[in-house]
Amino acid sequence: MAGGKGTRLVQLTKGEIPKPMVEILGKPLIEWQVEAIKKNGISEIIFVIGHLGSAIRGHFGDGSRFGIKAEYIEETEPLGTAGALFYLKDRIGNEPFLLVFGDVLFDIDLGRMADFHTKNNAAATLFVHPNSHPFDSDLVELSQGGKVTGFHLKLGRRDFWYRNCVNAGLYIISPEVCGSVSAPVRTDLEKDVLSKLVAEGAGVFAYRSPEYIKDIGTVERIEQAKRDIESGLIGMRCLKKQQKCIFLDRDGTVTKYKGLLSCIDDLELEDGVAAAIRKINSSGWLCVVVTNQSVVARGLCSLDDVEKIHMKMETLLGRDGAYLDDVLFCPHHPDKGYPEENPAYKIRCRCRKPATGMLEEAAARYNIDLPMSWIVGDTTLDIQTGRNAGTHTALVLTGEAGKDGKYAAIPELTGSTLLEIVDRIMGGK
Repeated sequence: MAGGKGTRLVQLTKGEIPKPMVEILGKPLIEWQVEAIKKNGISEIIFVIGHLGSAIRGHFGDGSRFGIKAEYIEETEPLGTAGALFYLKDRIGNEPFLLVFGDVLFDIDLGRMADFHTKNNAAATLFVHPNSHPFDSDLVELSQGGKVTGFHLKLGRRDFWYRNCVNAGLYIISPEVCGSVSAPVRTDLEKDVLSKLVAEGAGVFAYRSPEYIKDIGTVERIEQAKRDIESGLIGMRCLKKQQKCIFLDRDGTVTKYKGLLSCIDDLELEDGVAAAIRKINSSGWLCVVVTNQSVVARGLCSLDDVEKIHMKMETLLGRDGAYLDDVLFCPHHPDKGYPEENPAYKIRCRCRKPATGMLEEAAARYNIDLPMSWIVGDTTLDIQTGRNAGTHTALVLTGEAGKDGKYAAIPELTGSTLLEIVDRIMGGK
């Protein structure tokens, strides 16, 4: 979708080129996109052009110079983000296709996303990710299985807790979705197509990934994109490459220790934790919370309650410009005999720390190199978990400050705050 005017970039486009042709380190943004698509094995590309679209057609021609087959749909009037799907019905055959907005820079393992789309027999799959400004982004509401249940469009300041799960502007669409656009008129993909499919119960799914994808529709974001390319951050985050991760315990590490926390009102962030997580976010390392939440097995709250508590945690971090790449929790507890216990979760499992199931799940999901990664927590339980998983280990002297006494495991690092530990990890101790 390459028909945008780019009014926020007029000082760069000078009104002479369309937004996707704005130059980044010597070549147009849309050429960076084509290279990212091509290296994933896709070589047939249809450019939907409009405003000053002749610049795009003139640059790519038939595509042979770039190793692709290029075709064009030219909008004589703006059709929004989905109106041009009307013209695709007779062009794309029976296979799903990749839909990319022309103002995003990305480097993604599209094979993983395609596998997710196929596994879920999805009508549409959205690429979603956390970001540092969720309060002014379009957010996606999900079920536990990743099915989209709703959208929260840009609303400025919000007065509710939400998952930091942002629609990034890249999709895999099954061809039958094009049939929902019955005429070449201005149509919004989220409001008019995807929201309707969600309301009808169709298979619209969200593929969550920490890979690099950014809307660079402002001058400031383009300058940041240049720095990210030059530093190697963009390529580093692609899941075709192994990732390094800092796993964080929740209670006593990210949030203040309150015992068996089961009420959302009791959750508070540890002092300074957002600054530490912001530093992880900007480093190229992933940041994933792994936490035992036996409150479910004990009958103190439900799975949904824990999810809402995590929404509050993500919202509070987002307000301070920090985000978590994922949150994994274990709801189980092996010991029976509590009055309110939920017997469905009173089991021995592979996910409850010091077992390594949560870390292994994250490693498989995000191609994480566990021996190069760290776990940081406030208990010897966390340190033993790291030893069992083969990660490096660090004890933070907040929360229980290692006084739980459950294991004799000795951490490699000890620090008074999470920021101190992150500084030492990033600085090579």
